[in-house]
Amino acid sequence: AFVEIRNAQTSEVDVLEDVQRRASLVWEEYRDDLLAHPEVIDVPLHDIEAGNVRVATGSVRVLGFASLLPGRSDGAAELDGLFVDPAFLRRGIGRALVDDALALARSRGCRRIEVTANPRALEFYVTMGFIDDGVEKTQFGPGLRMHVDVD
Repeated sequence: AFVEIRNAQTSEVDVLEDVQRRASLVWEEYRDDLLAHPEVIDVPLHDIEAGNVRVATGSVRVLGFASLLPGRSDGAAELDGLFVDPAFLRRGIGRALVDDALALARSRGCRRIEVTANPRALEFYVTMGFIDDGVEKTQFGPGLRMHVDVD
């Protein structure tokens, strides 16, 4: 499947939040919490306006997106969100978004990307070269703190 990656547009915030919601509701163990706290599904407009949110599109629709927050003083950027439409999982969209995030981080002078990953995504992130840095508490249970070096 052909995928183009570009900056998100502010007019797409509802579409992006819909992708995030549907991708997040796939996992039964998080469903009740997410439904009880719909406010956690959020793609901040300021992140879109700052060029931090990148969208993977197919021929007619948004297939997924990633949000890479700017680098900190220690040279690390934060992969704040990576969501793929559940109907398009396992088609290389997540990989393309991570590759794009690495290129974006490199262009911004960042040395590494850090992420708090859903434990269900461990295999994906390991395949993408991320290293396990331990467990972090999140609103919905344990998250895996991981990083990948940009170079």
